Amino acid sequence: MKRINILFLIGLFYLSACADLDIPPPNVVGDDALLTNASGMKVYLARMYSRMPFEDFKYMGEWGMEYNGWLNASGIEGTGEALNRDGICRAFTSERTAYWKDAFILIRDANYLIETLPDFKGSFAELDYNHYLGEAYYARATAFYAMARRFGGVPLVTRLIRYPGDAENMEVPRASEEETWDQILADYDQAISLLREINPSEDRGFSNKFVALAFKSEAMLYAGSVAKYNETVSGRLTGLGQKTGVRVIGFDASTSQAASRRYFREAYLAAREVIKSNKYSLYKKKWDAANKDAQYQNMVDMFSDLTSSETIYAREYVFPTSTHAYDAYNSPFIFKSPLASGTCPSLDFVELFDGFPRYPDGTIKVTTGNTNTEGTYVLYDTPMDFFKNAEPRLRAYVIFPGDAFRNREIEIRAGIYTGNTPINPLFTDYSYGNSQTHYQQLSQYTTAPKTLYLSPREGTDQEIVPVNGVNKTAAGANGPFYNNGEGCLTGLLGRKWLNPDPGFVPAEGKSAQPYVLMRYAEVLLNAAEAGVELTLAGEASPDGSDMLQTATDAIVAIRERAGATPLIGGIPGSDDGRNIVRKERRKELAMEHKTKWDLRRWRVQHYDARDLFWGEERDKNTFSDNARYKFRGLYPFLSAQTGKYFFDAHFQWVAQKTFEYNIIDYYFAIPGGEVSKSPVIDQQPNR
Repeated sequence: MKRINILFLIGLFYLSACADLDIPPPNVVGDDALLTNASGMKVYLARMYSRMPFEDFKYMGEWGMEYNGWLNASGIEGTGEALNRDGICRAFTSERTAYWKDAFILIRDANYLIETLPDFKGSFAELDYNHYLGEAYYARATAFYAMARRFGGVPLVTRLIRYPGDAENMEVPRASEEETWDQILADYDQAISLLREINPSEDRGFSNKFVALAFKSEAMLYAGSVAKYNETVSGRLTGLGQKTGVRVIGFDASTSQAASRRYFREAYLAAREVIKSNKYSLYKKKWDAANKDAQYQNMVDMFSDLTSSETIYAREYVFPTSTHAYDAYNSPFIFKSPLASGTCPSLDFVELFDGFPRYPDGTIKVTTGNTNTEGTYVLYDTPMDFFKNAEPRLRAYVIFPGDAFRNREIEIRAGIYTGNTPINPLFTDYSYGNSQTHYQQLSQYTTAPKTLYLSPREGTDQEIVPVNGVNKTAAGANGPFYNNGEGCLTGLLGRKWLNPDPGFVPAEGKSAQPYVLMRYAEVLLNAAEAGVELTLAGEASPDGSDMLQTATDAIVAIRERAGATPLIGGIPGSDDGRNIVRKERRKELAMEHKTKWDLRRWRVQHYDARDLFWGEERDKNTFSDNARYKFRGLYPFLSAQTGKYFFDAHFQWVAQKTFEYNIIDYYFAIPGGEVSKSPVIDQQPNR
């Protein structure tokens, strides 16, 4: 068979040698077809957009840009938002598939369009021609941006490299980090100057002027933060490449603060231009100032409504041709198909939100004392009573124990307690140092006659306890089960992004809800943060507006829509004001692939700066120990004697996850193969 194939190939080569080799193969579409009409341009742009580094349902922090819609979860990268049982739940310190090779494929497509489309300018109206060029600059800026926040300085390939003609000029060294951000700024500005307000095809899948402005504001906020906060990291997080001597990460001490102010100005101006356009607004179709249920439902609907006034750019899916599997992996256990509970929010995340009783140290109160080791547990008639005053926004993001989802009550229970009331705290030590002690190790569970019932697994392995004459399973229908990480690991489940339709049956490849990649709330937050940072730097407003009033208006509007406690006073031009904006950003944009980047650019994930990890001052020692840290769950227990519920706040006790983050992790390593094969590509100085 091999011999026949070889002879066939030899014959094919012989025949082709007798032909005119300048004739393109019949299956190759040439520039004359693609770059001379709107339909062809749509095909070309679709190819570019298929490679855009958008972090949506088909992106996972652990895997990188593999465009894989399976086993996707949100906020599980050591951000504190949520936890997951699998190996994919770990701190965001690298990606299995580095965004390098794919980036340069996209950059080449953009460069080709930039250099070749002028040959066909006469085929288009001027506005359309400019717009198509703008799409190329937007794509290139976005690719460089995705690389820069991973690697710092990258090779700035801004021309089409033709092989073999350009063989001698193929090697492009890494530029400095400052040069890289300057190129991103220049490309976004060029895109904004060329793009129309509505793209010619009116296809929501492509860009427009305001999409580019919004992403520019995000990119420049990142650049400004790195230029400023790199300087605060021990040893100044910067260095020169060994091969080229270029400052491939960080900024020169003499230019860092000026660069920071320049980038924050650009972020502010870009966000302000979107705001002043009046093209977008916060989604409030079902919002009612006096109705918390309406506020909650409004925020649930916002993420699936393609007509939302808030959506600036979304990745759309269509069943059955273009789908994902978010529901199949993240739905509650009772909807398991084939997996479940992939996103389990942490108690630490819930503590960001209003509407809960607090201990003096600010943590959520579950006992009658001043700490969770003092007093006795507070009893509730139903689990939902504990959450009755919670922000509607939080309820739209998190499924609480006992809440309804797809017309089903979501029963979440860590166990059943059969002892007398009042009930003393289950542990005498809830510190980080005692985080490895689990419920199944307690004497109430291990010593006869036991008073604590837990279930190792679902189904027939569930422990059964009579409560008021009715047999109940210890862990309820959704867990947590201490020997199966597929139940509710933290006592909470993610609601954001799930399809809420009661008639929907989750399964692999059956989900088609959109992923909102950029929305107006983020633009407001970008403007607010940039405005406060400029004020802190002593800078005047770049457009004459009141920057602190802009920040205040943004936070007031977002908190009002969320049903949160109103902001008292204005946002001050201080670190406290900055932290108010950061905390609101953590809350509003949670589980949208934003927080992991915010933590990196703020430089708050390593131990020395971790007091600001939550966007507010918190004692880092309550959840971390040097480089390592972990998060807590909020576990509901049923009291058999009273038929009431109590909650225990404890570190995650199923498939326990410990995260680790060091200063070195703020920049990913350059792929080793790229460094070893190139005489000019530098590895990070600290690796």
